[in-house]
Amino acid sequence: LVCVVKPEGVPQLCQTDEIGELCVCSVATGTSYYGLTGMTKNTFEVYPVSSSGGLISEYAFVRTGLLGFIGPGGLVFITGKMDGLIMVSGRRHNADDIVATALAVEPMKFVYRGRIAVFSVTVLRDERIVVVAEQRPDSTEEDSFQWMSRVLQAIDSIHGVGVFCLALVPANTLPKTPLGGIHLSEIKQLYLEGGLHPCNVLMCPHTCVTNLPKPRQKQPEIGPASVMVGNLVSGKRIAQASGRDLGQTDDNDQFLFLSEILQWRAQTTPDHVLYTLLSSRGAVSNSLTCLQLHKRAERVAALLMERGGLQEGDHVALVYPPGIDLIAAFYGCLYAGCVPITVRPPHPQNISTTLPTVKMIVEVSHSACVMTTAVICKLLRSKEATATVDIRNWPPVLDTDDLPKKKPPALYKPTNPDGLAYLDFSVSTTGMLAGVQMSHNAVGAFCRSVKLQCELYPSREVAICLDPYCGLGFVLWCLCSVYSGHQSILIPPVELETNPALWLLAVSQLRVRDTFCSYSVMELCTKGLGLQTEALKARGLDLSRVRACVVVAEERPRMALTLSFSKLFKDLGLHPRSVSTAFGCRVNLAICLQGTSGPDPTTVYVDMRALRHDRVRLVERGSPHSLPLMESGKILPGVRIIIANPETKGPLGDSHLGEIWVHSAHNGSGYYSGYGEEVLQSDHFSSRLSFGDTQTVWARTGYLGFLRRTELTDANGERHDALFVVGALEEAMELRGMRYHPIDIETSVIRAHKSIMECAVFTWTNLLVVVVELEGSEQEALDLVPMVTKAVLEEHYLIVGVVVVTDVGVIPINSRGEKQRMHLRDGFLQDQLDPIYVAYNM
Repeated sequence: LVCVVKPEGVPQLCQTDEIGELCVCSVATGTSYYGLTGMTKNTFEVYPVSSSGGLISEYAFVRTGLLGFIGPGGLVFITGKMDGLIMVSGRRHNADDIVATALAVEPMKFVYRGRIAVFSVTVLRDERIVVVAEQRPDSTEEDSFQWMSRVLQAIDSIHGVGVFCLALVPANTLPKTPLGGIHLSEIKQLYLEGGLHPCNVLMCPHTCVTNLPKPRQKQPEIGPASVMVGNLVSGKRIAQASGRDLGQTDDNDQFLFLSEILQWRAQTTPDHVLYTLLSSRGAVSNSLTCLQLHKRAERVAALLMERGGLQEGDHVALVYPPGIDLIAAFYGCLYAGCVPITVRPPHPQNISTTLPTVKMIVEVSHSACVMTTAVICKLLRSKEATATVDIRNWPPVLDTDDLPKKKPPALYKPTNPDGLAYLDFSVSTTGMLAGVQMSHNAVGAFCRSVKLQCELYPSREVAICLDPYCGLGFVLWCLCSVYSGHQSILIPPVELETNPALWLLAVSQLRVRDTFCSYSVMELCTKGLGLQTEALKARGLDLSRVRACVVVAEERPRMALTLSFSKLFKDLGLHPRSVSTAFGCRVNLAICLQGTSGPDPTTVYVDMRALRHDRVRLVERGSPHSLPLMESGKILPGVRIIIANPETKGPLGDSHLGEIWVHSAHNGSGYYSGYGEEVLQSDHFSSRLSFGDTQTVWARTGYLGFLRRTELTDANGERHDALFVVGALEEAMELRGMRYHPIDIETSVIRAHKSIMECAVFTWTNLLVVVVELEGSEQEALDLVPMVTKAVLEEHYLIVGVVVVTDVGVIPINSRGEKQRMHLRDGFLQDQLDPIYVAYNM
């Protein structure tokens, strides 16, 4: 006896024109699965019922697992298998039918021996169809793509369903069953694990993923009148916070200028060591006392006045490797009344890419001359350098290795504290070169603020492993020691590439309590010393004295990296509480810095989906879509912060996401451009709120973040306000009406497959482009495409337009360890990446 029952639910008989599962009642069937009672009941003991619910036979039927119907004359027709049933958006499809369609596409012999598998995977709450086929050994890339696009069209027009992923694998590589057929469940498992190693992939998420959430429509903001009541914004406290006051108590506060402080130190404590430079072996390669620095600076000033013939107020580019010469040259410029600009020297191994940046800074800053060492002088005149930038286009280049023996006739006496002290040039992650003007006033306030926060005084030692060319790195390397009198131990980060343990060994041996580093240094230590902790312990590395290890950054704190660093070196005595971050940006080089007193940095978990809508929703740790954010450090003394809406410029409430605005004596005084373009950027440095306190002048940082009042108390007994940085406005991507930060998508992508080393994303004509670096064999390159597409779909509701798989080291990273996504985008558009594979998701 054979009957046809509904495939799901109660085994009810089908109508004659319905397809269902065939069941057989016969003495010749098996009776059970050995030892599996549940499966036995479901398969061997089926009692079909009629539409009225009555049993049609007292005997049990056995499910065959076949789909079909009973035709005229009692003939049984089989249309497919139960395990080939695919349910897409509420419609059933039969895998065998899709296989038949694919095999009927010209050229019919394309699929090797008809080996083709069709199955479904769940992506974003619906089943998606995946087709995997073996291609003939002699087929070309051209044939494959032609056949693949035809198959997609055929399946779409005949079955009315889109294919999520079509993958071709080399002949004889799909797993087989004992009888020689292809092993469907193993193929599906390989696909899900990213182990199929296809040689061609075509993904069509745009056509078949139709259940994405609707794009967001922006709602108009509520007007100011209904929002402001006293110090509340729509029922919440206004998000504003400030560091301690900069009280005036110091003995060196009688001076307004750094050059005067240096002269005073050279007279009062001539033999006090201010700077010690370490070599790659960890030995002291050079040091400077107050008097030595003063004498060197005088001779540099003499050189500038005599050989350079410079006037006061002229700009001088200092092209030095990280070290002592840079510091002497800086103070020499101040002594001569010139304005210094520190510039990273060109890299001898790739002059053609690094020299144009040097040239650009020298040009844009209108430098009247370039000061540098003999080695770099020679480099600038070398054949490779002249091929990139002609030596005749440079301003005069002065070599400071042979300084004149005599002092200048008289040192320049600065009179205007609002005058320019130096220019801070740096290239942002979006590839923009910006020079910020720092006045003498700002420099004094800055050094004083850092001194108070870190409790710096002459008996202290601080180890600095940072690039001294811009931002807080430069201030710590060149300025703070002269202001506060503490000893700076200078460790050039380039030396860590040959000896990753250099920085930590120096910190341990010199018993340093405070140290500053960058994320790239932290990453070098984490990756380079991961397996050497026992060996380092044996060498006596002890980090238990470290009270503050601060990462200097201009981005959202990288929690994963700081945590793995803390865990790795916990065995060597590093206290996890001592690791923290600082935050600065172009308009204010240091807004937050953890410092010595005050509560530990707090961590919150926010809902990533709300963040895309510019809202902050706090959630519990480990909840779905949660994103951990770490406080960026304590707000520095003399700094006030408010959170403002970047569009309307109105103040926002506590725990609301907006642009971070800062008011402080050490704000920069404007962008420097010799072309009179100051108007463009004027509101960056002097913005006012549209309502509320409209008097105060704020600088706009260009970063989104929020302030949150915590239960902790500050050093001054007030409740502590924590600042959380989410990301740069100029980096954020607007997709489907929502705001995405590249780092969040990149984190999801890196987690998608073990062979993805690094990832960067950017947009190109409204398409999301994902570039991944593959560590492993090139066979795995195409496994990454479906994995990456799925991860971004499920976690961010975004369809990836292009997946570019490249070798390790293709994603450009700047000295601060930030990804240069715009450089990468330019390289992609100019076809310079030399990728292993580029997949265009159709």
